[in-house]
Formats: sequence, structure tokens, C-alpha cells
Amino acid sequence: MRFLSNRTKDIFSNYLFVLPAVVMFCIFNIYPFYKIFQLSVFEWDGISNRMNFVGLSHFKDIIFNNSVWWSSVWHAAFITILALTVQNALALGLAVACDRDIKGGRIYRVIFYIPPILSGIVVGLIWNWIFEGNFGLLNHWLKAIGLGNATRAWLAEPGTALPCIAIIHMWRGFGWGFIIMLAGLQGIPRELYEAAKVDGATSWQTFWSVTIPLMIPVFILVSILTILGTMQIYAIIVATTGGGPGYHTEVPITRILTNMTGYGRFGYACAMGLVFGALLLIISLTQVRLSRYMKRT
Repeated sequence: MRFLSNRTKDIFSNYLFVLPAVVMFCIFNIYPFYKIFQLSVFEWDGISNRMNFVGLSHFKDIIFNNSVWWSSVWHAAFITILALTVQNALALGLAVACDRDIKGGRIYRVIFYIPPILSGIVVGLIWNWIFEGNFGLLNHWLKAIGLGNATRAWLAEPGTALPCIAIIHMWRGFGWGFIIMLAGLQGIPRELYEAAKVDGATSWQTFWSVTIPLMIPVFILVSILTILGTMQIYAIIVATTGGGPGYHTEVPITRILTNMTGYGRFGYACAMGLVFGALLLIISLTQVRLSRYMKRT
């Protein structure tokens, strides 16, 4: 090392510091991605040494022939749309209420953030008891108020299973959106609200003219996290419906794992994972472009 200049030594030492992180990234990210792409062009059961090369036939079948796969994508999109609207609207409303220093606001912040830190399996089991058809809490309440005709097996009927999954997911997910939006609201200078009040603006006008424009970057962040998180929903479905009844609550993650563990089609499941990853990448890039456009306007 003595024959190296000081600048070269600094560069070399810097690379040595980042080398462990690069090695870890290659082992746990780059190499698995390469193996998934490699397996996606083979027909393999995950056990035997025999692997049949099928080229891009898996991708063609998934994109053009697999209606169950696209139904699972639609189910995830349905839950995502509800999360983007209902869940985030609830999170914003609660964040605005707590931002106004209501009595017990700090307690509410803790309570609202409890659902997101619970395990998805635990949340699913709790709501599975609530929606249970025979002895569920919801049916018990309906009978108590004279609406016994409205009782049903909420998670076992095709017409109600997916909306119930969406309700469970939104209940668990609104808390982290609430925390992020509350942080964004507290970052808005109070002088702007005081100036709007001096100008005679009502609370509603202040909300639309001051709060909403300044919260757009926060809304973009929350929407990106909501879409990416909801499209990958899994634990709640495993703990409640398992993808049933039929395929009515299947989502991409459950479909991929079913093909991998249930049908023994590892190559096909890897192809599904790549198609799903491409969909998420397109969605993410679209959101980034929209966010840049909104910031310019």
C-alpha cells in the first residue's frame, strides 16, 4: 500500500467499507432474482433433478390464458382501491382531528397505531371470529338489534368474502397512514392557518386552500406505500379464507404460493412472481411520474 497515493488509498478504503453491503446485496437480492428468472423458463417440481426447458411458455400462459391469475390481480386491485379511498380518507380525518389538540389526543395516537403493529395472522384470527357464520360477534349483534335475516357466513360466501377481507385490511392499515399524515400536518406552519383566519376563511376553506396543497407530497407517499403494501396482502387471507370460497379471495401472493407448494410447479410460480413484480414496477413508475407532475403544478 506504500506505493499508492493518498487519494487512491482513500478510494480503496471506501470501497472496502461498502464491500460487505455489496456482497450481502448480491447474495440476498441479485442472485435470488437471477435464480427466479432461470427457474421461470423451466418446468420443475422443486424436488427432482429433472428440469424441462419450456422457454417463455409460462409467461405466455400466465398473461393470455390464466384467468384465475388475473382474477387474483383484480381482487388485490379491488382491495387497493378501497384502501386508497376509504382507508386513507379515514386516516386523514383522524389525523386532522388529533392535529387540533383534542382532549386525549396522545392516547388516540397510541390506540390508532396498535392495529398496524399487530401480526397479520393475529388480526385475521380476531376478525375471523367476528365474521364467523355460526357464533360470530357480528351475527350476534345483528340478531340482538332485530336484523337476524341479515346474518350470514360472511367469509364463506362469494359475495361478501372479498369485501370483508378489504375491511379487515383497512382496519389494520389505516394506523400507519394516520401517523404519516399526522406528521405531515404538524409540519405545516401555524402562521398560515392564522393568516387564513385573519383573511376571513372558514375552516373548510382553510382545509382546501392551505392543508390539502401542502399535504400533496405526503398523500403521494402514503398512496405509493398503500398500493405496494395492499397488492402484496397475504397473512390476513391465510388466517381467514385461505383464498376461498373457490378463488374469490385469491390474490397474487396466494396464487404464487399455491402453484409452488400445492401444485409443485416451481417454474410456473417463479414466472408468476416476475409478472407480478413487473406489474408493481409499472405501478411504481407511474406513481413517480404522476408525483413529479403534481409537484410541478
